[in-house]
Amino acid sequence: MGADHTTHTSKIVGTVWGLLVLNTLGSAGAKTIIPLPRSLIQLVTMGALVAAFALALALNLRLRIRPSAYLFLLTLLLVPSVISSAHLESGFGALFRCARLALFVGTLWLVGRWWDGDLTFVRHHIRMYFAVLGSVAAGLVVSPGAAMPGLYGGRLVGALWPLTPPQIGQYAAVIIGLTVLLVLGRRTDRASAALVIVPSLVLLALTHTRTATLGLFIGLALAIGSLILTSAAARRFFSWAVLCAAVAAVALGSVLQAWFLRGQSKENFSSLTGRAKVWDALLAADRTTAEQVFGVGLGDKSFGGLPIDNSWLAVYNEQGLIGIALVAAVIIVLGGVALLRPPSLQRACAIFLISYCAIASYTEAGLGDASPYLLHLAVAASLLAAPAAATPVPAPEVPRRVPRWARRSEVP
Repeated sequence: MGADHTTHTSKIVGTVWGLLVLNTLGSAGAKTIIPLPRSLIQLVTMGALVAAFALALALNLRLRIRPSAYLFLLTLLLVPSVISSAHLESGFGALFRCARLALFVGTLWLVGRWWDGDLTFVRHHIRMYFAVLGSVAAGLVVSPGAAMPGLYGGRLVGALWPLTPPQIGQYAAVIIGLTVLLVLGRRTDRASAALVIVPSLVLLALTHTRTATLGLFIGLALAIGSLILTSAAARRFFSWAVLCAAVAAVALGSVLQAWFLRGQSKENFSSLTGRAKVWDALLAADRTTAEQVFGVGLGDKSFGGLPIDNSWLAVYNEQGLIGIALVAAVIIVLGGVALLRPPSLQRACAIFLISYCAIASYTEAGLGDASPYLLHLAVAASLLAAPAAATPVPAPEVPRRVPRWARRSEVP
């Protein structure tokens, strides 16, 4: 009975996690094969968040929560978000985004009860994002032209659900890294891992996403490096990876360079595909003291109609210097806890996720609002959580032996 209840609970928690993933897919992206109104997509994503909160609440009606520095810092991030959004400089949409962030963080608090330092949420994460990549692959098979449109330079996009190349690259890179670590830790077999890694690598290559590729390789190098002293498999993998990288650099140098540049000019590449111009304009804009401290309110992560594509500048614009301090504290706290833990597979997975998010934050926004990046860091926090203390089971009472004289009836 106890095992069945645990399995049932795990399935519900996995469903909650899948709904959170659906909520963070976003509503803007490429044109799909079947046109989907943006209002319909937003209804689906917000409905997924409400359903996730309701399921998590039903599963945790007694509101049992575990202490979490990560979730505490995210809760504090709501303060500058609400203060800045209340001025309505970004419109009523800012208050709506605050409510969404509050519901998102509240759901994480509810499921945080099951953060136990094991690999449960890693497996949930891989399954859910692999399902998302499955929809991308299906769109590529059904309509290659819609999946690799000229508008995006022939890069892979979501043809069934509006996903951009950076989104697809991010999901592919994260599940590739986590699956590789599970193989090294002997927590999955190679055949099952290959079914995840090989198609994900193909999709990552088709997106031509440089940030995701660099995040994958650097994050894996740091994660595997944390296992080298205690894992022979990690040492062998690291040696073979270095050898293969050296051979590829010599034999396929020109091909790799062409893939990396994506046909861009050196000027466009040096300005990070125009991102630097937006960043300079954002930093040069006049701001009041309140806007510098608290930001202008939660928006669509754009400035002057152009995407900011930098988590730190997006947080500065929307949640001010206080927001930057809190997001930096999230990265520092999680990274510090990971470094202080003894070598283990859980620690390696956490290091991979934290380093990936830190690297991607330079050219991608999302650390200050409900996003896949906050889910990646939530998985890292679950891996670094201390196992719940076992409830002591009272020893059964042993009946005392009654003396023979006491067994006699007192009635004469």
